[in-house]
Amino acid sequence: MHMRGVCGAVPLAHFFLRERVRSGDLVVDATCGNGNDTALLAELVGDAGRVLAFDVQQEALDRTGERLREAGLEKRVELHRDGHEQLSRYLIEPARAFVFNLGYLPSGESRVKTAPESTLSALEQAQQLLQPSGLILVSVYTGHEGGMEEWAVVKRWSAVLSPLEFNAWQSCQLNRSEKAPFLVLVEKMPSGQRKGPLETVTLSRSTRQ
Repeated sequence: MHMRGVCGAVPLAHFFLRERVRSGDLVVDATCGNGNDTALLAELVGDAGRVLAFDVQQEALDRTGERLREAGLEKRVELHRDGHEQLSRYLIEPARAFVFNLGYLPSGESRVKTAPESTLSALEQAQQLLQPSGLILVSVYTGHEGGMEEWAVVKRWSAVLSPLEFNAWQSCQLNRSEKAPFLVLVEKMPSGQRKGPLETVTLSRSTRQ
């Protein structure tokens, strides 16, 4: 796998999804938008997998549906016109990955956007429904009105996750504007590999390379 052209939070999120999601997995796109994340997830899970994708705007669902049909991936995806804070109504089993792309629909109505309260609720549900070794990926945008308030909520949520059960990362580009989007990555530790309070992680040879 080659890490080429990773400019921005979404390409970095896609890099991690390609590393972790496999055929047959159940995954969630909590904010499908234009369908970029949904299409990648549908490709990765294969015919045996399933993608649940959410958005409150019909325009976003229409764009996503069209993109999936063009790629022949529509049978792998369930599209739901609903807020991401309702995801546990549709999902009763643990998922391999949850993808959040916060803010508003590109080229859409900027007043319709994710909000701190609903995003926090969705993240808490994703935390409870995440499989061991699974990922929660959140692309954060602070450059629009309300973006900093939403980031404060995401930061507080991720910062108090138990380090014995989760790894939580913030990744941003140092040679971009402070308002550029960045990625928050949360990994649930694999079963049997969760650390005790005094344990440390030893890097394998493949990890060091």
